[in-house]
Amino acid sequence: MDHQNPTPTALPPEPAAPPAVGPAGTTAIGEAAVAKVAAAAARSVEGVHALGVGGPRSFGALRGAVGSGPEPSPGVTAEVGATEAAVDVVLTATFGRPLHHIADDVRSEVYRAVESLTGLRVIEVNVEIGDVHLPEAQTPELPAPEAPAPGPRAPETPAPAAPGAGHPPTASHLEPR
Repeated sequence: MDHQNPTPTALPPEPAAPPAVGPAGTTAIGEAAVAKVAAAAARSVEGVHALGVGGPRSFGALRGAVGSGPEPSPGVTAEVGATEAAVDVVLTATFGRPLHHIADDVRSEVYRAVESLTGLRVIEVNVEIGDVHLPEAQTPELPAPEAPAPGPRAPETPAPAAPGAGHPPTASHLEPR
């Protein structure tokens, strides 16, 4: 006798979720808003010197100066869907802290801030450390120049040179005929 698996019986459809109670309407959170939240979170991490790297940071400042408006969050871009977000962060790290620790902390802070402040589910945070800010080189202390003696001082005038000293004779040095 053959035993066959009985044909699966269809489960009754689950009832639709009840509509949300409250005012009608939709909420959309834009990419610029998500990028700004992510930028603030990234800046709060120890070891982040700046967002972006040299050229783009300077270009953003230049655009702001000429009236084009600054980039909303230099070094941070976000892609936003209806319920999810993905964030890319490019930063300049401060020398001295392990770079992978900085990247891990930035990623964690961005996830936390974006999810808690926007309600969106963050699917990824990509962190690129594009540059490292080195501490300023310490310049050796130069001795201070000696201060002039107090009181009035006569202006220095160069001593007159002897006629013909070091120069070939010119018409002004020749005796009249």
